[in-house]
Amino acid sequence: MSSNDVMLGVFYTLAIVYCFLGLSAITSRFFQGMENIVQQTREVSFQDSDTGRRVVKTQRIWNYAVADITLLAFGTSFPQISLATIDACLNLGNLYAGGLGPGTLVGSAACDLFLIHALCIIIPSKESIKKVVDLGVWAVDLAWSLWAYVWLYIILLVWTPEVITIWEAGLTVLQFFILVLHAYAQDQSWPFISISFLDQIKRESWIPSEKTFITTAAFNSSLERSSEGSADSEGAVSALLEEDDGHIGAGEMQSWSYTKYLWKQQFEDALALNRCCGTKKQPQRFCLIYEILVFPWKFLFALVPQPNVCHGWVAFVSSLFFITGISYVVTQLTNLLGDVTGISSFVIALTVVATGASWPDLAASAIAAHRQATADSAIANITCSNSVNIFIGIGVPWVINTVYNRVVLNNVLRVPAGDLSFILIVYFITFIFCVLVLIARRYFIGGELGGPRNWAWASCIFILLLWMVFLVLSCLRVYNVI
Repeated sequence: MSSNDVMLGVFYTLAIVYCFLGLSAITSRFFQGMENIVQQTREVSFQDSDTGRRVVKTQRIWNYAVADITLLAFGTSFPQISLATIDACLNLGNLYAGGLGPGTLVGSAACDLFLIHALCIIIPSKESIKKVVDLGVWAVDLAWSLWAYVWLYIILLVWTPEVITIWEAGLTVLQFFILVLHAYAQDQSWPFISISFLDQIKRESWIPSEKTFITTAAFNSSLERSSEGSADSEGAVSALLEEDDGHIGAGEMQSWSYTKYLWKQQFEDALALNRCCGTKKQPQRFCLIYEILVFPWKFLFALVPQPNVCHGWVAFVSSLFFITGISYVVTQLTNLLGDVTGISSFVIALTVVATGASWPDLAASAIAAHRQATADSAIANITCSNSVNIFIGIGVPWVINTVYNRVVLNNVLRVPAGDLSFILIVYFITFIFCVLVLIARRYFIGGELGGPRNWAWASCIFILLLWMVFLVLSCLRVYNVI
C-alpha cells in the first residue's frame, strides 16, 4: 500500500470508531424510550366471582417476552433490516442478492454471541449477580437463534443451492412471527407447547425499584414553589432532573410546558463541557477531551424528544432513524476501508461490517445488564437479534427480490454461499462452548452476569477467545490456508 492508502486507512478506521461512539450514545436514548413504552399500563374492569363487585385492575400492556423480540431485538437490528431492504429496492432486477451477505450475518451473529456476552458478564459489580429468571423463554430464544442459521444452511446449500425461491423467502419471514408466538406461548405456559423449569420465575420489572421518575404532579408542584419562592421555573425543572438522574417516567401525556423545559434541558446538558468527575487534574483533562469528542453527538441527539413524550414512542422511533443513518455511514466507511487496504471483502464483512452491524445490540445489552435487575433482557437481546437478522434482515429483502425476479424477469435470485458450510460449523462448535460457560456460571456462581471479579474476567476472556478462534479460522478458510 502507498503512504496515501495508509493515511486513508487510518482515517477510515478512526471514523468508524467515532461512529461507534455515536451509536452507543443514541442507543442509550433508544433504550430509555423502550423502557417507557414497556411501562405502559391500562385499567381492566372485571367482576369478582366471590363478591360480585366490579373490580378495576391495572395491567401492563406489553408482555416482556414479546417486548424483548419486537422492541429490543427488532429495534437494535433495525439498521440492518432497513439498509438491506433499501438496497434490495434500489437493485431490483439483479440476479445476485445485495445487502448483507451470509458472511456478514454469521459474523454479526458471532459478534453478538461472544463479544456482547463477554462484556455483559463483567458489567455488574461483584456484589451484583444477575441471572435469567425466565429460563423457559431463554431456552426458546436460544433454540430459535441456533435454528435460524441451520435454516440459512438448508436453503442456501441443501434444497436449492445458492438459489432463493419465493416460498423459501416467504417462509424465512414467517418464522419471525412463529418465534414471537412461541416465546409468548412459553411465557404464558400454554399446554403442550411450553416447557417448565424447576427454578423458573416470572419477571416483575425491567428496572430496579429504587429508580424515581419525574411526574406531571411533581413538575406542577415545582412550578408552584418557584412562583412563591426565589427559584424560577426553569431552575425548578433543572433541580428535578438532577434529583431524578435524567430518567423520565412514562405516565399520562405530559403538558407542552413540561415537555418544552425538558427538551431545553437536553440542549443545555449537551452544551455543558465542564461536568467532569474526579479530583485529580489528569482524569479531569481526559474527561474534558472525551466531552469534546462526544459533543457533536450529544448536541445532535438532543433533537430526540424526552422519553416521556407519547409514552416513549417518539424517542424510540426517532432514535431508530439516527441509528440507521449512522449505521449506513459505517457500511460506507467499511467499503472504503476495504478498497484502500486490499483486504478481502469477505473478511471485512466478517469482522468490521459485522461488528458495526452488531454495535447497537452491544450498547442495548450493556445498558440492560447495568440497569435491569435480571439478566433476561441483556441475554435475550443477543439471541433474539441473531434470529431477527435472518428472518427479517435478509428475509424481507429476499421476498422483494424473488417476487420481482420471478414476476417481472421470470428469473431466479442467486445468493453466493462461499465458505458458509465451514464457517457455520465453527460457529456452532464455539456456540456450544459459550452456552456451557453460561450454564456453568449459573450452577457455580448463581447467575450468568456479574459476581466475583476473578471468575467474571475469566469467563469474559474465555468467551472472547472463542470469538478470536471463530474469526481466525474463518479468515484462514477464506484465504485457503485451511
